[in-house]
Amino acid sequence: MYQKLYYLLFNAITDALDELRETEDCGRVEEILVSAQQRAEDRFLDESEDNWN
Repeated sequence: MYQKLYYLLFNAITDALDELRETEDCGRVEEILVSAQQRAEDRFLDESEDNWN
């Protein structure tokens, strides 16, 4: 499970850094990072719920 979350967050950070280098659009960078954070949390909770049942 943690490997999937690592890749999700690592790729989002890479995307955010690329966006920052290309456009310096901090709003877009924030959107990328917040979205990744939310997706990782959702996946973590989904995986945790599966393990509880």
